[in-house]
Amino acid sequence: METRIRRAGILFALPWIIGLLAFYAYPLFSSMYYSLTNYNVISPSQWIGFENYITLFNDDLFWKGLKNTLAYALMQVPLAIMFGVTLAMLLNLPVFGQGFLRTVFFLPSLLPVIATTILWQWLLNPQFGLVNAFLEKIGITGPGWLGDTTWSKPSLVIMTLWVLGNSILIYLAGLQDISKDYYEAADIDGANWLQKTFHITIPLLTPVIFFNMIMGVIHALQEFTLPYALTYGTGNPAESLLFYSMYLYNNAFLYMKMGYASAMAWILFVVVMLITVVLLKSSGKWVFYQGDD
Repeated sequence: METRIRRAGILFALPWIIGLLAFYAYPLFSSMYYSLTNYNVISPSQWIGFENYITLFNDDLFWKGLKNTLAYALMQVPLAIMFGVTLAMLLNLPVFGQGFLRTVFFLPSLLPVIATTILWQWLLNPQFGLVNAFLEKIGITGPGWLGDTTWSKPSLVIMTLWVLGNSILIYLAGLQDISKDYYEAADIDGANWLQKTFHITIPLLTPVIFFNMIMGVIHALQEFTLPYALTYGTGNPAESLLFYSMYLYNNAFLYMKMGYASAMAWILFVVVMLITVVLLKSSGKWVFYQGDD
């Protein structure tokens, strides 16, 4: 009887197991192998050992792509957390039209990335864009935005801050999970809203902040669609928007250097893992859970 149940369980799990092996395990180990070969998809792969990795560390575009990606992540992730938490706290207030306001802030995350890109290219156009036109009305000369190497990455960050709907939704869930007993006790002690925010809300929201931080870092380090659509894969101006994943894509599908691209993918995996481990190790010092002593 137990053998029959075990066989039935394996049979029901078989489609998932096959999918895992075919679409995850096989590509994973294949990329590991190809990273040690000279492979252009068309011809058979040639074993070259760690030559791809050695070449990468001497590749200026590799370092530029990595530098651009890390700089973007350092700007985007903290700002996304700050704006996401602030908006979620405002949308959690019991005001008239709360559901409508939540819908309005969530809708941008449903828009296609290409459509969003075209919209922001128009808004941030340095000559006739609405943003610079507004700045001019208040006596400020607008920057070149996407055409300026200094402002190109901040422009990209601004675009991503417009689509925080998913993270706001998670923050809202975290806010509603905080017990009202904490606030009632604080009211009895005479705490004001600022004290309650920094001593109750934010500390008890840190598990959700930590989750969004991890996901945000992983997403930022793999940012591809937005900069690729903005620059048509060139990374201009002056390669200031040449992100790591874009250079990886170009090597794999434009230059047909699949082995080289596989090596880049594994380096990115190691970087993401190292940052994730550091964040996990540090979480014990600043992440608090309800019920902790």
